Amino acid sequence: MSNVLLIHSSVFGENSQSLGLARDFLKRYPHRSVVERALTPETMPHLDGATFAAMGTPANEHTSSQRAAAALSDELIAEIEAADTIVLAVPMYNFSIPSTLKAWIDHVARRGRTFRYSENGPEGLLKGKKVFVLAARGGVYSKGAPAAAFDFQEPYLRAALGFLGLTDVTFIHLEGLAMGPEAANTNRGKALAEIGRLTGDVVATAAA
Repeated sequence: MSNVLLIHSSVFGENSQSLGLARDFLKRYPHRSVVERALTPETMPHLDGATFAAMGTPANEHTSSQRAAAALSDELIAEIEAADTIVLAVPMYNFSIPSTLKAWIDHVARRGRTFRYSENGPEGLLKGKKVFVLAARGGVYSKGAPAAAFDFQEPYLRAALGFLGLTDVTFIHLEGLAMGPEAANTNRGKALAEIGRLTGDVVATAAA
């Protein structure tokens, strides 16, 4: 049974299509516990100079102000380290990801904690974890679609997560949400069918 970290970043909160899909996924994905983190401008500040400097300083050399500046990064990384499975509910904004999710990545991408440089190049340290990305999009950007070249959501996340050692990543797309009710409902059915395929379509009775 898995310990899950659920990260969501939509401006629509509980009315988010990506979060709704993530909750549908978790109803069917066996897990022991869920730690949930909602990313908003209030809860996930962008990096500033003091935080960046503190994150680059060894913990045993921190001043009291640097410990305070790095506290959020420490907390976010501890959540990832404790998780067996990471579930990201991700809307597409302007062909990419929300800035709050980018800020979360900036806080957890930390040399010496989540990646390191070796003689063979960069090495991600967050290995052995499963990641599911529930991605909601107003248009259709999947492979072969006319707008596929505008998809900077999936490629960026695969690259950023992979850099940290999170290479076992599965995307479930909910597309066409802005293309009318019929298209949205059809594509929602496809996304739910994919969830069913991945989970065996069994409601997880042990979900917490």
